[in-house]
Amino acid sequence: MTTDNLQLKKLNVALAERSYPLYIGHGLLGRPELLTPYISGREVMIVSNTTVAPLYLERVVAMLADYRVGTVVLPDGEQYKTLAVLDDLFSALLEQRFSRQVTIIALGGGVVGDMSGFAAACYQRGVPFVQIPTTLLAQVDSSVGGKTAVNHPLGKNMIGAFYQPRCVIADTATLDTLDDRQFSAGIAEVIKYGLIRDREFFDWLELNMAALLARDPAALIYAVERSCQNKAEVVAEDEHEQGVRAWLNLGHTFGHAIETGMGYGEWLHGEAIAAGTYMAADLSARLGWLVQGDVERIESLLKQARLPVRGPKALAVERMLELMAVDKKVQDGSIRLVLLQGIGAATVTDQFDPALLRATLEQCRT
Repeated sequence: MTTDNLQLKKLNVALAERSYPLYIGHGLLGRPELLTPYISGREVMIVSNTTVAPLYLERVVAMLADYRVGTVVLPDGEQYKTLAVLDDLFSALLEQRFSRQVTIIALGGGVVGDMSGFAAACYQRGVPFVQIPTTLLAQVDSSVGGKTAVNHPLGKNMIGAFYQPRCVIADTATLDTLDDRQFSAGIAEVIKYGLIRDREFFDWLELNMAALLARDPAALIYAVERSCQNKAEVVAEDEHEQGVRAWLNLGHTFGHAIETGMGYGEWLHGEAIAAGTYMAADLSARLGWLVQGDVERIESLLKQARLPVRGPKALAVERMLELMAVDKKVQDGSIRLVLLQGIGAATVTDQFDPALLRATLEQCRT
């Protein structure tokens, strides 16, 4: 299938008066009609980073010829997702004298999206923002659902807000410039949707992983659309993570501990989530909830996606447990984990033997 024949996909995140569209397709940065209806004033601040700006910033500025456009380029990397760098973003907005009618556009990966959304939630008590995610991980996960945050040395994403964008424009053509490591990191979040609620999608991924890794445009659009559809349905049901939205954190309690413990940026988010996903599967099997054959299928698919399936041996088990104990999902002092009762069947529980958790952490290291 040629890229000319790839149809524009449009999904909707149904949140009553705060509902918004997700546009998915190849070459969308050349289509200003998808963006401009969601800019309410005449002022725009585009937030990008040092990797993405040289590639795509001029193209987005060209879509906004009739607007007053400012830009700010942040350093690239998870280690810069901090309050200090966020303050630089606020300074740029103030120095360029943007009013509360400004629309902030996030052009980049998950770090840019999270920081732009948090800035939009706070600047002059809230201004509109739009997500233009340029990494696979951002397109299938972080750009959708309104979670915004910065990291703290004691925990990942511990300071933030729920703040929904006006729209999301996922141009899969931007994935052509993504390096292989970042691309694989994004696939970790794609696999997650199959594991938590969409077994049919997991089966599709097993059959089509080679096409995804080859960045086949049709396979990419399908994977992004299916992932976003899953996330949109979950967010519409549970915006503020009081119930089923917690399923989206499969592998994240383990993974965030790896990211924090090893130092932000040492492991990519998706790499840590992949190792955490395998740990969740291992613990699920120890609890008798997941058959060993399914654990092997999960491990095989993660490996096929060129992702790690074990955590770092350099991170001691006691330190992992300590970091997991400050995760956002902890309630009343108990660690709550997203585990699996089958492929496509997630559950959230604090009802597990701590000795089994410790055994998982001991065995799932390399």
